[in-house]
Amino acid sequence: MRNKAALRPSSELFMRFGIPVTLILISAIFALVPWLRPGLVITVPLVLVALWDFFQRRHTLRRNYPLLARVRWLMEDLRPYLRAYVVEGDLEGRPFNHDERALVYARAKGQLDSHPFGTELDVYSSEYEWLAHSIAPNADAPPEWRVEVGSSQCRRPYSASLLNISAMSFGSLSANAIMALNKGAAAGNFYHDTGEGGLSRYHRSHGGDLVWEIGSGYFGCRDEDGHFDLAKFTDTAQIDQVKMVEIKLSQGAKPGHGGVLPGSKVTEEIAEARGAPVGQDCVSPAAHSSFSTPIQMLEWAARLREASGGKPIGAKLCVGKPHEVFAIVKAMRETGITLDYIVVDGAEGGTGAAPVEFSNRIGMPLREGLILVRNALVGCNLKPQIKLAAAGKVHSGAGMAFNFGMGADWCNAGRAFMFSLGCVQSMKCHTDQCPTGIATQDATRQRGLVVGDKAERVARFQRHTLHSFREMVVAMGLENPWQIRPSDISERLNSARSDPMSSIYPFLEPGELLADVERTPYAGYWRAASAQQFRAVA
Repeated sequence: MRNKAALRPSSELFMRFGIPVTLILISAIFALVPWLRPGLVITVPLVLVALWDFFQRRHTLRRNYPLLARVRWLMEDLRPYLRAYVVEGDLEGRPFNHDERALVYARAKGQLDSHPFGTELDVYSSEYEWLAHSIAPNADAPPEWRVEVGSSQCRRPYSASLLNISAMSFGSLSANAIMALNKGAAAGNFYHDTGEGGLSRYHRSHGGDLVWEIGSGYFGCRDEDGHFDLAKFTDTAQIDQVKMVEIKLSQGAKPGHGGVLPGSKVTEEIAEARGAPVGQDCVSPAAHSSFSTPIQMLEWAARLREASGGKPIGAKLCVGKPHEVFAIVKAMRETGITLDYIVVDGAEGGTGAAPVEFSNRIGMPLREGLILVRNALVGCNLKPQIKLAAAGKVHSGAGMAFNFGMGADWCNAGRAFMFSLGCVQSMKCHTDQCPTGIATQDATRQRGLVVGDKAERVARFQRHTLHSFREMVVAMGLENPWQIRPSDISERLNSARSDPMSSIYPFLEPGELLADVERTPYAGYWRAASAQQFRAVA
């Protein structure tokens, strides 16, 4: 039998051993020739690295291809940047493509945000959708709209902007990022959701309106055992800067998944905001301990509303099992206790870190979730009392218009406001190595984010986006965005056919679930729903 090594191509042998051997020979020459000896400063370390690679036992490639295999790791590190800046087309990036990011950057900086030479979208692809304009645009539409949030059970309703900052916690975001967002919110008269990580000193630094999010960890209102503490909640909820309270049931990026902030990351500042001991793990359970049924949830919400001094109390969720939404609706009808608002978070929503399987395969996308919750409220005659917000990749006036057409009363955005701060979508949020100082607690990286400058960009992006939204409403000939109907939105099903949203998705009439649920697509979910439990009725 012929020796297999003899059959190996010479090029393969060189790739494996040629570079180290060549470096050794060059080092020997440098050592023998006095005036070349300074070159040993370069060659000797490379030889030592090659020898280490050859003898180490953890990485197969480095044993078989000393030194050369390290190029692979270098390319892995450079790959996201090469793809984003060299390889990708303007419409190819994910989660946000280049054009979407560029639009936010332009509006945040006050630069030209128009586009030359027509659309680059394929208007005959199955992803294309459009809004119906009018021959008679309504140029007399009001210059601005706001939405009053608060049911008849709320003593202190809040007038909200139509575009606000979605939930992002201090700890996930840096102190400078939180301060810039809040200062921008104060300048633009819109609200800033704290996220579930507690209301930190940085959220209060510039006086911007706050929505305090309460998750299953009860950060900022918890006792020593991690359970809800009503007294602590009352102290914070009655701060004038806190305009509304939001019960987090689930979030788009990782619905149904709890979390643990390792004790090593629980600094003094984070511990102060979360009400947890410094250096100890901060646990967010998958489920709340304050309630386990729809009725209990509403009774708890009523307690929060009373303790807050009558401020609006809402809930945020990514829709999972549809019958659970109907269970909440049934509980509201049975108890007479209503939430003041519901935020629907789409599965396309983002976060600093989430298990890949949860980000990719768990939860209902915003469109389907928003329509389902809208139908549940409308079908039970609850929509006039309960406002509905949409969150999930909102970054433009067009995206807002689509959400309003499907039932939203206002929109929240998270990553778009991160772009306005200077985020470059480096996908380093979970590593504490964010290059722009936004999603990191590294003080040396945070210093690059200048609060005053970025706050102006936050406010400017929000203002210009609302301006573009108003222009679209005007072009549609409407008086306000709540007049946008599903029939005003068309979606292409294939290259030869398109239909209005009203023909693709069900949109119930007021009271339809109560009048004759069996004639709706939700009859099975309605039968499975119970105000007494979240689990489906057998």
